[in-house]
Amino acid sequence: MLEVIELGQMDHAAAFEVQRQHHARVLELRDAGTPEVGRLLFVEHVPPVITVSRRPDAREHLTATPEMLARAGVEVCETDRGGDITYHGPGQLVAYPIIDLNTLGLNLHAYMRLLEDVVIATLARFGVEGKRESGATGVWVVSEASPPPASKTRPPPPLGAGEEAGRLSKICAMGVRIRRWVTMHGLALNITTNLEHFDLIVPCGLAGRGVTSLRQLLGEDCPSMDEVKRVMAGEFRRATAAPPPSLEDS
Repeated sequence: MLEVIELGQMDHAAAFEVQRQHHARVLELRDAGTPEVGRLLFVEHVPPVITVSRRPDAREHLTATPEMLARAGVEVCETDRGGDITYHGPGQLVAYPIIDLNTLGLNLHAYMRLLEDVVIATLARFGVEGKRESGATGVWVVSEASPPPASKTRPPPPLGAGEEAGRLSKICAMGVRIRRWVTMHGLALNITTNLEHFDLIVPCGLAGRGVTSLRQLLGEDCPSMDEVKRVMAGEFRRATAAPPPSLEDS
């Protein structure tokens, strides 16, 4: 069974070191002939931080000045995960699955879909319908809020047709790294996150897209961090205990 490890509140650099330690241990077990599925780390990043990937244009999507960052108390650091730029802070559940994909028979594409499935199933338990968006990894919801104005950064992928057009907001961002088929990094689900901090960046490099949270969607009915952790842990365990899908179907 997937082991769940609670890190509480921790700064980004310290959490990254914990990830590295667990990644090394999962590899050691595989090399010793006793492989395990892996571990699931839960953390809230404090102090809040903007992480910037090594993608060539990711730094361009940091729109805040040093003075704005200082006033908000938000740090900036580079990361070796995939994706673009994102924000982590209190009220956001960050999940770092350290999973041996060989034990599940998954490739990268299938693993990303597994992460989306886990989040969509978690949201459904709280009455929220999560959606995938073609060309934009992560989980989205239909929001009544108007999206932010488009900027001069690269345009977002086309939205679906119909009433949902222009009303999809991201509730969960994703970015991973895989080394020797063991995963690092993962996903960040907004629960009671300070959404104003997303104004410091172009989230995920997608201009004109909104960002939302469970609190914004559910108000007083918003679940607690511990409730969401409990549900998400169960969904991760179910997803990683299922028979591996055929890679030809991924």
